[in-house]
Amino acid sequence: MKKIEKKRILVTVKAYPNPSKKYGETVCCAGVDLGNSQLVRLYPVPYRDLDNDQKFKKYSIIEVDCFPPNDDKRPESFRVNSDSISVVAVLDTEKGTWQKRKDIVLKVPVKSMCQVYRDAEDKDKDLSLGLIKPEGVTFEWSKQSLADQKSRESCYAQLSFFDKKKDAIEEIPFNFYYNFKCAGVADCPGHKLSIIDWEIGQAFRDWRAKYTTEKILLEKIEQRWLDIANTAKKDVYFYVGNLKRFRTTFMVLGVFYPKL
Repeated sequence: MKKIEKKRILVTVKAYPNPSKKYGETVCCAGVDLGNSQLVRLYPVPYRDLDNDQKFKKYSIIEVDCFPPNDDKRPESFRVNSDSISVVAVLDTEKGTWQKRKDIVLKVPVKSMCQVYRDAEDKDKDLSLGLIKPEGVTFEWSKQSLADQKSRESCYAQLSFFDKKKDAIEEIPFNFYYNFKCAGVADCPGHKLSIIDWEIGQAFRDWRAKYTTEKILLEKIEQRWLDIANTAKKDVYFYVGNLKRFRTTFMVLGVFYPKL
């Protein structure tokens, strides 16, 4: 029997939703455990099935019952009891809370991406989440082949009778990437990581009605995500995380970007 812990977490990452036959539609979330200032991963979170008062924004502080999963040995991973999710507070920047966010986030050890890869390969550390500081950030995209639509729709068709009915969420036909070097690491070879933040997928969906061509849409997304990661104007950090099956395949889960 797994020991259940009640954790208080500042949610810093929400990935774009994905359907699976095992869990239905889920979102991978991550954040800072306020008990020890370490990054933790919460999965699976059936976000669109949550009650309205449980639907947390990024930079919400939540309380949740969780436990180490049987099928994921990454030390930062926790399975959640979604019924236990309670939103305690929201650190909204419109209320001048960047400093409150910084007071929590910057207690997490900051590494280089080069060090993250070394720690991921170290069996004693087995690192799967990190907070890293980039420099020389550029952006690119590539067209991706969409998953088999019938298979995707079947995941929604077989959802539990108790799940709330919802339309299948659209798969985005592009991959987006940040290219960067590690700040302060002279021999850094450079890194290219895909961006899987919910916000970039949602921007693609929302902005199509605003911009007349796909080319303009992609240019606007590039402008926005380069502005987010503008290290000349902002104190930029990337939240990075790996795949369960491929421990050295990391992605940018989100960006922390208070002004300098």
